[in-house]
Amino acid sequence: MAEQQPTFEIHRVYIKDASFESPLSPAIFKADTKFAVDVSVDSKSIKLDGDFYEVALTVTSTAKNEGDDDVAYIAEVKQAGIFTVAGFSDEDRKQVLNSACANILFPYVREAISDLVNRGGFPQLYLAPINFDSLFQQQQEQGAAQAAGETEASDSGEQTSQ
Repeated sequence: MAEQQPTFEIHRVYIKDASFESPLSPAIFKADTKFAVDVSVDSKSIKLDGDFYEVALTVTSTAKNEGDDDVAYIAEVKQAGIFTVAGFSDEDRKQVLNSACANILFPYVREAISDLVNRGGFPQLYLAPINFDSLFQQQQEQGAAQAAGETEASDSGEQTSQ
C-alpha cells in the first residue's frame, strides 16, 4: 500500500465572531487620554469530517485608560478557516494546524481588529506580526517539560513496602 502524500488545502476563510464594546463612550472621547492596550491570541482546531479541520484564531484587544484602568474598548475577532490536512504524522499535523493555519488566518484577523477599533472611534490598532512557528515550538517544549516534571514527581512519590 502506497503511503499518502501530505496534502494541505485552504477551503474557506471567514469571520466566525466579531464584537466591539466601548463602555465609556461618548465621555471617553472628551478626555485627552492615553491607552494601555493588551492583546491576547488563542488558536483552536476542531476535526470535521474526514481530513477537514476548522481552525479558529481569536484575537482580543483591550484598551484601558492609563492611570485609572477604566476600559476604553474591547475588540474581539474570531477568524476561522476550513482546511484539508492529510497524510501528515500526528506531530506534523499539530504543527500545520497550530502554526501554518494560524499564519494564514492572522492577516485577516489583524485587518478586522484594526477596522473594528477604527470604526469604534479610536486610532487604528496595528498588531505586530506573530511568529506562530516559534510559539508552537515553545508550547511543545513547555508541554514536554511539564510531562517530565510530573513523571519525576510521581517517581519520587512512590513508596514500596517490604
